Amino acid sequence: MRIITRPSIKSRLEARATGEDVDRAGQPVVITIARDFGAEGHEVGKMLSSELGIPLYDNEILVRSAMRAGESVDKMAAYDEQLAAEFMAFMPDRVDARTVADKLWEAMARVIVDLGATESCIIEGRLSDYLLRTNPNHIAVLVTAPFEDRVEIVSRKRNLTHAKGVKLVRKMQRARESFYKRYSAGKWRMDMGKDIVVNRAKLGRQGCVDVIAAAYRAKLRELGIYEEEAATAAAEAASYTTLHVPASVE
Repeated sequence: MRIITRPSIKSRLEARATGEDVDRAGQPVVITIARDFGAEGHEVGKMLSSELGIPLYDNEILVRSAMRAGESVDKMAAYDEQLAAEFMAFMPDRVDARTVADKLWEAMARVIVDLGATESCIIEGRLSDYLLRTNPNHIAVLVTAPFEDRVEIVSRKRNLTHAKGVKLVRKMQRARESFYKRYSAGKWRMDMGKDIVVNRAKLGRQGCVDVIAAAYRAKLRELGIYEEEAATAAAEAASYTTLHVPASVE
């Protein structure tokens, strides 16, 4: 009897990314931003988007993924980056729920791969740096800050005591790290494979933007692309499918 095994979700995505590596040599530049919780990576992403004139994708990825998977946006959000890590990664007996989470994750991953191959843009979180690691025009960024600085930022924004701020930062950081571990099969961490690591506490938000923007412009020059040309193309591509949804913070 001949046994046929179906490739795993992860292996199929990796094969797709590797196979398209050569084709992407002429594709736009994409920036992925991983964020330690409380380092204001989302704010840096918004400022960078304005600075470079290219779209920022965060929660919009959820909407596109839900449409592709044929699920409601609310259901997709329930298995997003933080919730999937907290409620699913440590429940091996919940096979039914795990199957749903993996289905929605596959849809999200395909949206990220497609975005990275079709337009200059900024993609936040959701293991985008891992999914696009073979893209030659990908700039992987980590926005970080010392733990106490992140606690101070979160506590101030949410009007929390220091103790509650510490608890929240630890909880959300663990969730993000668990998400990486689960969906990379333990092969990737938030601090791995980064081209740029910026310390928000030392550089400030604008300083982080300046460093990342300089790398983006250097990559455009390397490819012989004018910045205005890249921004125009990105705006045209985004205008066809832009969906307005609430964005995440920190």
